[in-house]
Amino acid sequence: MLLGKIVGTAVATIKTPELKGVKLLVVQPLNKHQQPIGTLQVAADVTQAGIGDTVFMVRSREAALSMMDEKFVPVDLAAIGIVDTVNLDESIKDFELSLGYSKFN
Repeated sequence: MLLGKIVGTAVATIKTPELKGVKLLVVQPLNKHQQPIGTLQVAADVTQAGIGDTVFMVRSREAALSMMDEKFVPVDLAAIGIVDTVNLDESIKDFELSLGYSKFN
């Protein structure tokens, strides 16, 4: 799962019928310390989140499955929960893999 902060909304005048009525959010991805990382992204909203909310998101097939009313919706990122607080155990090392590296190669 990913953390993100809602910084705006997006409007699509033409979109696939499965996305009718789905709010699109502009999200700034955050790291575990809630600092901005990467570029802005657009996520389908399942939670009715608003600007300024911190949300957790899923990607890929999980994002498509989060849309309850449709069997398959062509989305790649979805906000599925609103975060109230974040508590970190600082003794745990960062488990992120470097770009282009997989321990399964």
